[in-house]
Amino acid sequence: MDSRSPEHRSTVEEEEEKNGVSGKGTWKHAAFHVATTIATPAAYAPLPFALASLGWPLGVSSLVSATLATWYSSILIASLWKWNGDKHLTYRHLAQSLFGFRGYWSIALFQQIASLGNNIAIQIAAGSSLKAVYKHYHSDGKLRLQHFIIFFGVFELLLSQLPDIHSLRWVNALCTFSTIGFAGTTIGVTIYNGKKIDRTSVNYSLQGSSASKSFKAFNALGTIAFSFGDAILPEIQNTVKEPAKKNMYKSISAAYTVIVLSYWQLAFFGYWAFGSQVQPYILASLSIPEWTVVMANLFAAIQICGCFQIYCRPTYTYFEGSIESNKSTSHFPLRSQLIRLFYTSIYMTLVTLIAAAVPFFGDFVSICGAIGFTPLDFVFPALAYLKAGNITKNSKLGILMKPLNIVIASWFSLVAVLGCIGAVRAIVEDIKNYRFFHDM
Repeated sequence: MDSRSPEHRSTVEEEEEKNGVSGKGTWKHAAFHVATTIATPAAYAPLPFALASLGWPLGVSSLVSATLATWYSSILIASLWKWNGDKHLTYRHLAQSLFGFRGYWSIALFQQIASLGNNIAIQIAAGSSLKAVYKHYHSDGKLRLQHFIIFFGVFELLLSQLPDIHSLRWVNALCTFSTIGFAGTTIGVTIYNGKKIDRTSVNYSLQGSSASKSFKAFNALGTIAFSFGDAILPEIQNTVKEPAKKNMYKSISAAYTVIVLSYWQLAFFGYWAFGSQVQPYILASLSIPEWTVVMANLFAAIQICGCFQIYCRPTYTYFEGSIESNKSTSHFPLRSQLIRLFYTSIYMTLVTLIAAAVPFFGDFVSICGAIGFTPLDFVFPALAYLKAGNITKNSKLGILMKPLNIVIASWFSLVAVLGCIGAVRAIVEDIKNYRFFHDM
């Protein structure tokens, strides 16, 4: 029996009809969305640098534990999609049902920070990859990084006119294959470059003073948190047909198979190949053979196109909700399309301007991971599951899950604070060394 009132059921059904996406996708479509959202080149390309900032023991343990924790957290969120009989169409509505008004606006804030910060970071990465391809064919070319950031922004503005996440399913299928192509190509080229280097010259010791090492380590924790960012899992789950929970469990596990096969190998081989001298964006450390580096950069740019769109959607949904609640009775046939073009243009202009003005990729990755993705992907799922009371108190599993959730929420709250400290310091240092609109 559905315990919801007829009025509430009507409201949910109206919102589903407005979004036009509920219950259409298979678990494979959801896997494409999840993999595209998390396993972006901009997420795992900085991982070798993160390991270089932590060293082998702490770096490997941090990466493995973050992988397991975020997979577990994603399963928790998927299991809460309809925990009280109501469909939670967005992350914000799930938080509201559990924690009320404060939960809604807290998640809305973290989600906007994560979405905006992620899109700034990956737009810088896409621009860097496009510039690398351009320089391969035109070594004396006059185009700067900022030009390619703008080109990418214009293309994303066109994709932003697609109405919803489900309409991106084939774009994200291509992006998922590009993720695999990027990972395979980059891992292979990294090993090839590593073998060509004089191995006696590779240094794995942590660089700098004690204070500098500490801040770099803090920064690395934020980078690792960013690499597992998935701030819109309920929005993706809403596109999946019934049984939504079972299908979502399958899609999450399939996506994490791709993540493990790509993240760990690239992180470990990247650090092995270049040691403490590895660049924040691994492709910048690769040089030979040139055609494979070009191919890896093309895979990166293609994949980022879909990831960018996924992270636009919470902001677009907010705009659409505000417009729907204040819309006039105008019957102008192109009104909704023109309004969409207007607010998506504002969003893309803002993101493109920031990315072009402050193209510090690694710094945005870290601060976005610390204050955006860590609360959403690690802290909130554990607290939400405890609040929902879904842990069976009398079972052995329940006895283990409660302290595990408490430990995850506590540890990653500390990670968020430390990562933010490290990222802010890195941004301050970069601003001292580089001017705005610097051609990185």
